[in-house]
Amino acid sequence: MDVDTHGPIPSVPGVDDPRIVEPPADIPGPGALWRPPAAYAGAPRRHPWEIPVLVFGVLLAVVGYAVVVLLVTLAGVSQWLLVALALPLLVFFGRGLTYANMRVNAIQLSPTQFPDGYRMLVEAAARYGMEYVPDGYVMNGNGTINAFASGHGFRRYVVVYSDLFEVGGRARSPEALEFVIGHEVGHIAAGHVSYWRQLFSSLIMGVPLLGSLLSRSQEYTADNYGYYTRPDGAHPMIGLLSGGKYLLSAVDFDQFADRAVHERGFFVTLANAMSSHPVLTWRAAALRDRTRAGAILLRPRRFVRGSGSGNVTPVPPPAPPAAIAPGTLPNQLEQTRLY
Repeated sequence: MDVDTHGPIPSVPGVDDPRIVEPPADIPGPGALWRPPAAYAGAPRRHPWEIPVLVFGVLLAVVGYAVVVLLVTLAGVSQWLLVALALPLLVFFGRGLTYANMRVNAIQLSPTQFPDGYRMLVEAAARYGMEYVPDGYVMNGNGTINAFASGHGFRRYVVVYSDLFEVGGRARSPEALEFVIGHEVGHIAAGHVSYWRQLFSSLIMGVPLLGSLLSRSQEYTADNYGYYTRPDGAHPMIGLLSGGKYLLSAVDFDQFADRAVHERGFFVTLANAMSSHPVLTWRAAALRDRTRAGAILLRPRRFVRGSGSGNVTPVPPPAPPAAIAPGTLPNQLEQTRLY
């Protein structure tokens, strides 16, 4: 019986198929040219929008606190308005409770428990020049693909949902997992999870568009850390987030990234502006083109292909991915004309 040994969906989740032959190594030819790393392919760099947006948000928060105090003391407004000043205490208890839940409910990464994940955690911390290894936990994701980083007091930790560790046939991609862990450790290395950062960020996040703008810039910064850790994990990571843990190998990364240029319009821009993370097509385009920071408000405008070390070369505009030759659809069907 013939068996499709290259399909992205394994027949038995969690069991590698021994009949699958790995592709040969990509060995550079005699005409290969070494190019220095692109600006965002070397040591991790912050997204250029991150600090300016954070400073503006902090100033806005300070002004807001001052207005609350003045309204209560000078204008006689209800003292219940001072409840807003309890936010520092609420953030402190929230961080402590979240960390406690991980400590008593989640599986801790260690040399004997999920050793591959623990190794990735240690290597990422060492690569980023950190002075300590963050705690690492695996928690039941119930089918959700996610991970996050946080902290409490002097502790910092990374939480990875269990589905990121599931394997099966060709769907297994330790490169994607290492990219994700590098991304989350990057949040810690960049200072995104410190108490004061999260306190002011929680205030900023309540401001429409401004909060999501800061969050997206931080996500691009963390992606720079993930890319520095595992460049070849960027493609399967996008496949994982867009197609899931079993279909990640079926996602055409270049076609997916090209749609960041193809897909345009007011609502596309609005969907990105309201999102806490860059929309996936824009994120894929940023991970492919390491010569520039990721798009924040306006979509990418050029079609490129990778040429090594994070560099790219422009290519003629390809046809929209769903475009087909006229007359090929049955019963005189036509495609939607707008993309």
